[in-house]
Amino acid sequence: MNFSMNTKQYIFTLALTFLFALSGMSQTKLSASEQKEFKTNVQNTAKNTQTIVSDFTQTKHLSVMDNAISSEGKLVFKAPNLVKWEYVKPYKNSAIFKDDQLLVTNEGKKDKIDLSSNKIFKSLNTLIVNSIKGDMFDETQFDLAYFKISEGYLVKFIPKDKRMKKFMASFELKFSKSNAEVQEVKLIEPNEDYTLITFANRKVNTSVSENAFIN
Repeated sequence: MNFSMNTKQYIFTLALTFLFALSGMSQTKLSASEQKEFKTNVQNTAKNTQTIVSDFTQTKHLSVMDNAISSEGKLVFKAPNLVKWEYVKPYKNSAIFKDDQLLVTNEGKKDKIDLSSNKIFKSLNTLIVNSIKGDMFDETQFDLAYFKISEGYLVKFIPKDKRMKKFMASFELKFSKSNAEVQEVKLIEPNEDYTLITFANRKVNTSVSENAFIN
């Protein structure tokens, strides 16, 4: 995570890295009835999700670099809108979304960013929460395409907002076949660089203290 970039670029990058699927896999487009059933399953899962604790691996693929940049950490979510994104390798830093604020800790240095003062930042905060839960099929904001893949389901999102398109060409979510949970997130930037998030050891509806979101 780059904490030296300007505030707008940073929040867009942070928000959108929450938002995947493996490219190059066999895909079959869902029929209208299959889409309806799939969305219902995902939304039911989201409705019944009060907390999420999950490990993650983030891999950044840059066209100007031969090797990808990898990091590891833990995601903590508590309904309705508390999110903590904590990196533990190779560097320790964290970002907490709480009460329309972004609380950042980078190598011991703390910062606070007000999200409510900017409409698009606030929308991105909502997008983060919904993407983690998997409930984000908003056709007013995105052009959507639904596919069946061997591992489950893949949904591709193309933003309609011109400002968002400057930072994100599209993103994809991969959902589990068995329980309709988000397994992977992929953000594709306009220059075709992309960030891949893979979740593991996901625990749902376990006890999560409010203290977990204190910066």
